[in-house]
Amino acid sequence: MDTKKAYEYAKEVYAAIGVNTDEVIEKLKKVQISVNCWQGDDVEGFLFKDIALSGGIQTTGNYPGKARNADELRRDFEFAMSLIPGRHRMNLHAIYADTDEKPDLDELEPRHFEKWVSWAKELGIALDFNPTCFSHPMADSGFTISNADDKVRAFWIEHCKRCRIIAEYFGKELGSKCVTNFWFPDGYKDTPVDREAPRRRMMEALDEVFSTDIDMKYTAEAVESKVFGIGAESYTVGSNEFCLGYAATRNKMVCLDAGHFHPTESIADKISSVLLFTDELLLHVSRPVRWDSDHVVTMDDELMNIATALVRNDALSRTHIGLDFFDASINRIAAWVIGTRNMIKALLRAMLEPSDELKKIENSGDYTKRLMMLEELKSYPFAAVWDYYCESCGVPVREAWFDKVKKYENNILEERK
Repeated sequence: MDTKKAYEYAKEVYAAIGVNTDEVIEKLKKVQISVNCWQGDDVEGFLFKDIALSGGIQTTGNYPGKARNADELRRDFEFAMSLIPGRHRMNLHAIYADTDEKPDLDELEPRHFEKWVSWAKELGIALDFNPTCFSHPMADSGFTISNADDKVRAFWIEHCKRCRIIAEYFGKELGSKCVTNFWFPDGYKDTPVDREAPRRRMMEALDEVFSTDIDMKYTAEAVESKVFGIGAESYTVGSNEFCLGYAATRNKMVCLDAGHFHPTESIADKISSVLLFTDELLLHVSRPVRWDSDHVVTMDDELMNIATALVRNDALSRTHIGLDFFDASINRIAAWVIGTRNMIKALLRAMLEPSDELKKIENSGDYTKRLMMLEELKSYPFAAVWDYYCESCGVPVREAWFDKVKKYENNILEERK
């Protein structure tokens, strides 16, 4: 197929409704997706290999070839990125420290991540970061930073403080703000008596965490909410109301995760509200199937709703887009490629809308024309623009990338059995 010829046709079609596809492509090139490292090894990390996942974190499946160490994870990630158009970021959790030492979470320092920074410099990418407040003996009670036990609470406060310093180090060394996200699984399995005290402890603990003197030129910080979790079905300390209130009053971001709300809720509808009250926003894009199951992102209605909410409201410059899924039942590299390409593809399709014209139609009260245009746009040749974008970025067009993944699986992943 002549990708260039198809693109020229699409370019004419979109020009007829006032959309410049060349400008759209240049805009898309500037978008960086923060790709989750934990898809590559089932959220195990490298600090505590003998500790089972906890805090509501579960992976299902046993597809061969997962990364067993940092070198393998970096190699897999590099290969995945070679199949995805644009230049993107890696999102690290604290348990992915690459060191011969045996530090606990409250002992982590920038030196434990020096290999990651050196690799990121060579690759020309930036790193984002997350404290790991799960899968640890100090989290066994179901409570971390809101724990009533002073000793346990102090452990997690110290861990989070150290993560802020590590994030600042990433930002300084790599020349790009490190987005640091704070999520805690704290909550009760059954109905609690006191709903206020844990939230007050979390608020005060976070205030102490954020009192650490770091240079905010190098980092941006978010608090992530959740409606409930496995083992915390009746009460979650870090609810959406808590996190939104905290972020708005402490000059932080809220992290909206697509799987962290009731199944009928959409984070797309929350974007325009949150950005009225906070300077920036962090998204964790996943695909919840009957809630927070973190399936690989597909180009479904919800993904398109998220993308259009960002583009129509001119919110991309204020929003950090991260991915959050982990599927051990399929090839893990393919999961990265499918999920990330879909996120970018959805943004492209949203950018190809004549948003200003659609707003004029809506404001004029012509809802019939609005509906007609939105429906007709669904059959416009955005795929031709996508193919051209991939080709111009030097990555495979359409499903051609999959043969490369299978070859990598046969030559490299099979050896890890």
